[in-house]
Amino acid sequence: MQMTAIKRRDFLKSCLAIPAALSQPRRLITASPAPAYENEYEYDSKGLPTRVLGGTGIRIPVMVFGCGSRFCTVSDPNTSTAMLHHALNNGLFYWDTAHDYVYNGISSEQRLGLVLKDRREEVFLATKVGDRTYDGAMRHCEESLKRLQTDRVDLYQIHLIRSQEDVDHICAPDGVLKAVRKLKEEKVTRFIGLTGHLHADAMQVLLEREAFDTLLIALNHYKDHTGDFEKAAIPAAAARDMGILAMKVIRPQETVAGVVPEDLIRYALSLEHVHAAVIGMDNMEVLEKNLKLVRNFTQMSAAAIHMMDRRLQPFYAGNQLEWMNPSYTDGISGAIP
Repeated sequence: MQMTAIKRRDFLKSCLAIPAALSQPRRLITASPAPAYENEYEYDSKGLPTRVLGGTGIRIPVMVFGCGSRFCTVSDPNTSTAMLHHALNNGLFYWDTAHDYVYNGISSEQRLGLVLKDRREEVFLATKVGDRTYDGAMRHCEESLKRLQTDRVDLYQIHLIRSQEDVDHICAPDGVLKAVRKLKEEKVTRFIGLTGHLHADAMQVLLEREAFDTLLIALNHYKDHTGDFEKAAIPAAAARDMGILAMKVIRPQETVAGVVPEDLIRYALSLEHVHAAVIGMDNMEVLEKNLKLVRNFTQMSAAAIHMMDRRLQPFYAGNQLEWMNPSYTDGISGAIP
């Protein structure tokens, strides 16, 4: 384990060195403890219902702790740390964050690092990279690992696929795809994935051109959407045995009268091919409600799914919220080290 950790650190150091940093030594990242389980692919869900995340072979809870904008509104680090410990103590061991999740000076990754430094082996850790270049992605990876206080992640995702042109940048000889492949080869990450909620066609093209382990995707949610998220991109990923995670699950409550978060989460988890839903949480009360919902989760009937789909049509056709517009970027990148 020690030799592997040294190789990882040497790899990152050599790949990420840039002229501006040559005059001062690069801080090395301390290796995380080895997984406590005999099988490193097993985690403790504390009895929460689980599903296998596609071809990864990892059994995960049906709910993922989303550590984006809602989580970053928790201004007190003691509160956010308590939430993470409570989530982990109750089986929510899959945490999803991103390099660019920085809101009002608060870095999601840094908050997670406060817990991961002591409990890394208990967490399935996913983060994302928004940079489209090889060098930029490798630099962002080093920054993420430093913030997270670990030398490895479980899933590294190319963040927010925007267009066909974006796919070309990603797949360029010096693009981010080369970086995530290298990181997987060097075991800095076990799996690689892609995310998006703007352009289903572009996501489908990318996953058909290249091999990925997971897809984190929203459903159709703005009037100028391109392609069909639920009926095209998701089945295309399922055909490749990818792990499929749904996001933006409870957002319809902001525009559609009468829908409640509990039903929206059940709806997302009852859709064909979806393995889990990524849910953002901003206080302990919401966390407790979500834990209760997951413990008592039951599948929606086909008739109930159809009825909910009809109720959500006004939401799918709208763009009343900032994140529903094609110009939206998911996360405000900050200069937090």
